[in-house]
Order: sequence, then structure tokens, then C-alpha cells
Amino acid sequence: MVELVLNIVLVLTSIVLIVLILLHRGKGGGLSSMFGGAASASLSGSSVVEKNLNRLTVFCLLVWAICVVGLGILLKV
Repeated sequence: MVELVLNIVLVLTSIVLIVLILLHRGKGGGLSSMFGGAASASLSGSSVVEKNLNRLTVFCLLVWAICVVGLGILLKV
């Protein structure tokens, strides 16, 4: 049961991570500028949208990594 839940969470977080990474701004701008990222820049040069997108991506990455480690431990036994 736990393995099934971890597999489902792993697939969902993988899809969300792909979308979040594609939303990040590259050298020529990104999809995040569509949501007002280019309009409100702070002193550091990055917008509030970019900072929140970074935080969300890191959070999703942590959940993904925990699922991978959990599945590795479950499948090793």
C-alpha cells in the first residue's frame, strides 16, 4: 500500500517538476514572464514570481527526492 502511494506521488511530482522547470526563465525570458514576472523586478533582478516559482520547484524536488529514497528503501527489503 505504501509503495503504491509513493509511486503515485512520484509520478505526480515528476510531472509537476517538468512543468515548473519549463516555466523558469532562461536566457531569452521564459513562460514566467507571462504571469507578470517581467513587470515587477526587485533590486536583485529577480521578480516575486520567479522567487515563488523557485521555492515551489525546490519544495516539489524535495518531495520527489523523499519518494525516491522511500521507494529505494522499500524495494531493497
